[in-house]
Amino acid sequence: MKVRSWLATCTTSSCATLTHDSTIPFPKKPPRLSEHLVSDSSSDNRGSATSSSASSSDTSYSSLPSNPSLQTLPSVPSLQLFPDTLVFSVSDISVSSIMPLPNHPITCVAVQGNFLYVASVNEISVYDRQTSTLLDAYNGNDSSSGSVKSVTFCDGKVFTAHQDSKIRVWQMTVTKKHKFLTALPTVNDRLRRFVLPKNYVSVRRHVKRLWIEHADAVTGLAVNRGLIYSVSWDKTLKIWRASDARCLQSIKAHDDAINAITASVDGTVYTGSADRRIRVWAKPSGEKRYALVATLEKHKSAVNALALDDERSVLFSGACDRSILVWEREDSANYMVVTGALRGHGKAILCLINVCDLLMSGSADRMVRIWQRGVEGKYCCLAVLEGHRKPVKSLTAVRDDEHSDVVSVISGSLDGEIRTWKVSFSGSPSSATDFRKWNL
Repeated sequence: MKVRSWLATCTTSSCATLTHDSTIPFPKKPPRLSEHLVSDSSSDNRGSATSSSASSSDTSYSSLPSNPSLQTLPSVPSLQLFPDTLVFSVSDISVSSIMPLPNHPITCVAVQGNFLYVASVNEISVYDRQTSTLLDAYNGNDSSSGSVKSVTFCDGKVFTAHQDSKIRVWQMTVTKKHKFLTALPTVNDRLRRFVLPKNYVSVRRHVKRLWIEHADAVTGLAVNRGLIYSVSWDKTLKIWRASDARCLQSIKAHDDAINAITASVDGTVYTGSADRRIRVWAKPSGEKRYALVATLEKHKSAVNALALDDERSVLFSGACDRSILVWEREDSANYMVVTGALRGHGKAILCLINVCDLLMSGSADRMVRIWQRGVEGKYCCLAVLEGHRKPVKSLTAVRDDEHSDVVSVISGSLDGEIRTWKVSFSGSPSSATDFRKWNL
């Protein structure tokens, strides 16, 4: 599929032409603030790291039920099937686990090269991904920063998003320790703007802040071509230049808290909110600033997670309505439409990640599901990974070797445990009984 320009918006009933300053009719039912996400603990007690491992030889499993959850969004067709021919089937799964701060929730996991970054409340731990050896733990003494919501990487630096509305920038030293560089917005950026009244915006009654500041928890970060994109519960999207850490633009993006963001290589940015909408942002031809180019409406509750496929032509969105919607751009269309839903989780979808043509989803039902695209845009659930005792809050995945059929799926849960599932794939399954529920 080719990536095409955005010219229209898709609502629940129709697709209509949209310019960047157009408005979309809002549903009569107001969005509920209580649908943000599963709440995070803010305790700062620290415990020692522990690890354990289990092999798939000890695995108990059963055939995957064809309809494991209640149907949601009945107007959206299901994309699930059990095709006779698939690229992969799951042949083996092994799991290892780490608990950085026992009984403290894991709020974010991220991988950079051979390093695994784990955020547990306000502390960020860095592990060797192959040996699970703890290399560094930082920000643990700064309990005022609140829980870490997101970790991303750009130009050799580590960017972390925090509950206290700040984005912090770190540098790994030669000793694999992390040094604090600055917080966004920087002091220099503030000094450039604090004098002029026009640089202040109202964030609540009788309270004003510089437009470069987030006014609530920063919930997500995305990176593309030297730009950092941040979203917050303050309903704004901000664009930062990584080279000098300067805020370039701030957009009132949604009518409720923003929970998720992802960016395509062509510069298109997608944001998902508790207002049940996904909005698409891009720079119009010849413009330097981002503008709204589409609003995608189909979810019936807060959007919590977004992911793009490898070709950046398919968008996946997960919400509290328990469904993962699949949005596609086709050669015959110049807008994105819902092609169907992936159903199976019994509770809210909290995180999504796509790697190697595989989609992984984590849910408040404590499970991780692995999906693969089959023929004619249909999808199959290859495996259900069970073992977490609380909601799966964050996911990341990486292929261990370019020529290997092993993918490491790393899940972080509110139970305080990080699990690394090494999933081995083999040839096409011969029957529906090859689709298993793995309980490790």
